[in-house]
Amino acid sequence: MKISVILAHPDPKSFNHAIASVIVETLQSHNHDVMFHDLYKEKFDPLMPAGEILKEASLPPAIRKHCDEISIADGIIIIHPNWWGQPPAILKGWVDRVIRPGVAYEFLEGEKGDGVPKGLLRAKTALVFNTSNTGTSREKSEFGDPLETIWKNCIFKLCGVYECHRRTFQIIVTSSDEKRQEWLKETKKTVDRYFPG
Repeated sequence: MKISVILAHPDPKSFNHAIASVIVETLQSHNHDVMFHDLYKEKFDPLMPAGEILKEASLPPAIRKHCDEISIADGIIIIHPNWWGQPPAILKGWVDRVIRPGVAYEFLEGEKGDGVPKGLLRAKTALVFNTSNTGTSREKSEFGDPLETIWKNCIFKLCGVYECHRRTFQIIVTSSDEKRQEWLKETKKTVDRYFPG
């Protein structure tokens, strides 16, 4: 299987990077073809110029590569921290520029763009791993867990990816090394379950 893995955290020593390493190693151990991108390391440009908005837009080579990869992916895995109930800006920009019309979704013939589009992504399963310093009950009761809505409904479901499993590890700032090792083992088991060899 071809699996797209997207990491968005600026600190190479972060727990997000540790999660990504376990994911890539686990996928490779199952002989999957891993298309891995560390957006900060690659200095991905999140700013979408006006010329890229239209479906027929001519895309820069780096953006075209991301679009081509997400189009052929059998599975998608996203890793990022919860910042203000949202993905980091670099990842939001990746969504804006890559999860685009003609690549991830399209409007049906006769549709003027005010309806529900048809999803185009080949992947049927997506995993999202988040880190957070907000407890589960507060995240849900006070904030409504916006990341759940963003990834499951606003992005993946709209693009035809109906199985989306999201796991948030919290509270990171006070977590022990032992707890983090438990979380990494859980990450491996999750990847094993959804993308076995």
